[in-house]
Amino acid sequence: MASKVYFTDMHVGMHTSLLGKFRRLIDSAGIGSIDFKDKFVAVKLHFGEVGNMAFLRQQYAKVLCDRIKELGGKPFLTDCNTLYVGYRNNALNHLDAAYMNGYNPLATGVHTIIADGLRGTDEREIPVEGGEYVKEAKIGAAIAEADIVISLTHFKGHVNAGFGGCLKNIGMGAGSKKGKMEMHSSGTPRISTKRCIGCGMCVRHCNNEGVHIEDGKAVIDEAHCVGCGYCIAYCPKEAIMTKWDEAKPVMNKKIAEYTKAVLAGKPNFHISMVIDVSPECDCDSCNDVPVIPDVGMFASFDPVALDQACVDAANAQPVVPGSAADAPEAHEHGHDVFRIVHPDTDWEAGLIHAEKIGLGTREYELVTVK
Repeated sequence: MASKVYFTDMHVGMHTSLLGKFRRLIDSAGIGSIDFKDKFVAVKLHFGEVGNMAFLRQQYAKVLCDRIKELGGKPFLTDCNTLYVGYRNNALNHLDAAYMNGYNPLATGVHTIIADGLRGTDEREIPVEGGEYVKEAKIGAAIAEADIVISLTHFKGHVNAGFGGCLKNIGMGAGSKKGKMEMHSSGTPRISTKRCIGCGMCVRHCNNEGVHIEDGKAVIDEAHCVGCGYCIAYCPKEAIMTKWDEAKPVMNKKIAEYTKAVLAGKPNFHISMVIDVSPECDCDSCNDVPVIPDVGMFASFDPVALDQACVDAANAQPVVPGSAADAPEAHEHGHDVFRIVHPDTDWEAGLIHAEKIGLGTREYELVTVK
């Protein structure tokens, strides 16, 4: 059976606003049917990297959280630390970035919580029912312990996933550092000898004798390393990194399995904003011009149907002249803007797998909200 996906465009008249349309959208899509009374509600989104300007404006999050509070819930904004070497690699810097980008209590009316703690190691292991690649997902504790999960997603391109949509926001975004390591890598981490100072923090926090100090530098012992990623979390110089070597279709399938773990047994609701569709993720410290014109706002109880509807709507748009999708080789990929920009990705693999494991359906009925 097809799932309902609700949609409204970005056009407004003299006596309305985009925030008003946003509220009508979530109400029409049925957010009020969830029992929020005295429940902790994790509102999962991406705060944007410092320097990036394509991330969602905080006003949408405020309208969403205000509505949840009206319904009796206790919402908080949340994300997990990044695995890559960057500004949001720990909770303190991550909060700085969130606050600078407008996601602070004064602007949103709710608290911002980094779900996997100071170093990205505060996690809960959740079994993945029917998982083919992941048996136990490592989820940021604050998200795992929430009663309800609501996702607010900026729909855009992504160098590994093809596009970053609802599943990417939840599955990859809610993974702790150990979880992100599992999704991104098929093996063990690597060490930058240039960055490494031989302090031994990685050795002290390894439970498997997977790393040792040799000639003043850390060395991974491939025979004992289990790829848990704790050494990445504890390295003070960010000298230990994932190899980013997982096959991209498999990574997308792992993301689907992580998403299933996050949502298992919890009421959930999802919103995606197909606006400012940059070719790369909001994790980048900059953003290029959008590859398509703004489409609108989408909402659904089904994250799979939502991603499918968003990618279909995006690919129905003309390419923005001069953008990364306006390339001579574009005809080789049809009118799939995400494969044009990232031709070695396979975004469809994740949606096919998500449907297979019972996360949702790719069949949808689009309901327009005025």
